Amino acid sequence: MIKKNKTKIYALGQHISMSAHKARRVIDQIRGRSYEETLMILELMPYQASYSIFKLVYSAAANASDNIGSDETNLIICKAEVNEGTTVKKLKPRARGRSYPIKRPTCHITIGVKDISLYEGEFFVDPYINTDYLTSLKKPRWKNTYTNTIDENVSSSGGVWDKK
Repeated sequence: MIKKNKTKIYALGQHISMSAHKARRVIDQIRGRSYEETLMILELMPYQASYSIFKLVYSAAANASDNIGSDETNLIICKAEVNEGTTVKKLKPRARGRSYPIKRPTCHITIGVKDISLYEGEFFVDPYINTDYLTSLKKPRWKNTYTNTIDENVSSSGGVWDKK
């Protein structure tokens, strides 16, 4: 069996005219999902950012099928991140010769896809599952020790002058 290079294919959209916070709201929903499931989610989301992200996901899948010859059914979204871009600053004219600043935020969106058929026979670990959190859910190893001693503050009335 000939092993192909294990590569991740990326699609990068720069200077997209929207806030990074609004794009992150959509990106958080698709991270770690399969390609087909991602397209269905993005088509049904009511946000403006989902159209730009939809085009990037589609572009990343086209890059993967062209560069490494992978099938779209085997693709998963392995990396999805949004960074803030430059802010376009304009001036709007107002009354009495004054001006009002307008700031249009932009963002850079990176979508990475990975072909899981290239990883056959290996144990696939999802990078988005926090294993530290799963190990912290185990029961503690110490024993519950109960003492029969009575705290001296229990018998007091709780007033200010009872303190020693």
